[in-house]
Amino acid sequence: MPEANPLTTALAAALSITHDTTAGRFGAVVDGLACECDYRLQGGVMWLTHTGVPAALGGRGIAAALVKAALDWARAQGLKVQPQCSYVAVYMRRHPETQDLLAP
Repeated sequence: MPEANPLTTALAAALSITHDTTAGRFGAVVDGLACECDYRLQGGVMWLTHTGVPAALGGRGIAAALVKAALDWARAQGLKVQPQCSYVAVYMRRHPETQDLLAP
């Protein structure tokens, strides 16, 4: 299994990522701006529906840190994942260690 990206791992540790299970959202506030990764649960599958980071914060790895937090949580809960968000789909293609989470 490939090692975690140290930059994303360090950023995730530095970010204060919250998880609102009622809203189905992993979030963080960076420089006063809200960033999010939204999902819904259905039948043991976590449907990742949207990842949003304001353009002013782009390129810092914030979206990757949010998606990693969501995927880590899905794994811990024994869930499969269905990416509906294009960012999540690309993230999972680039991180082979997440392929076992993909819903059939």
